[in-house]
Amino acid sequence: MLVRFAYLAVTHAFAALRLLSLTDREKDVEILALRHQLAVVRRQLGDRRPQLRPEDRAFLAALLTPLGHASLRRLRLLVSPDTVLRWHRDLVKRRHAQVSQRRRPGRPRTVASVRRLVLRLAAENSSWGYRRIHGELALLGVTVAASTVWEILNAAGVDPAPQRATVTWAEFLRSQAEVVLATDFIETVTLTGAR
Repeated sequence: MLVRFAYLAVTHAFAALRLLSLTDREKDVEILALRHQLAVVRRQLGDRRPQLRPEDRAFLAALLTPLGHASLRRLRLLVSPDTVLRWHRDLVKRRHAQVSQRRRPGRPRTVASVRRLVLRLAAENSSWGYRRIHGELALLGVTVAASTVWEILNAAGVDPAPQRATVTWAEFLRSQAEVVLATDFIETVTLTGAR
């Protein structure tokens, strides 16, 4: 419909440019010919209504509404002036309904780059909780609520900081194995000379 409406607008704009070269007498003759054609179409239609496409209605509504109700009454149209005004109201109502329509229920989703950053900070710093991550993000200039950070971590299945930070005894021994072995072979000499 939008393409058809644009086509109608462009063709009628060129038709208006063509009118600039016509004299007043030629314009009056064309208006009389068009009025006669309308009378013939009305006579052929009888009580039936003309079948207009939505883009025709939109174009006529946009074109004729600035004239006002009194001016529309003087014109000879296929439809009544009240119909043209109703089309214009419907056009405006549909436009406002489209603009004010909510896209999705609820708050918009957090940006993917922020989600990745939160998960990266949690992975690299296992002792940080969601409040510390929120604070670090604030220092970086990322505005996000602490509850949003918690929701991101919870949705990704990341445990809270104390549970992530706890290390089992086996993991501790594995990570500290070189230091433990080195201390077993240290020989110390006391002030008395005893080993």
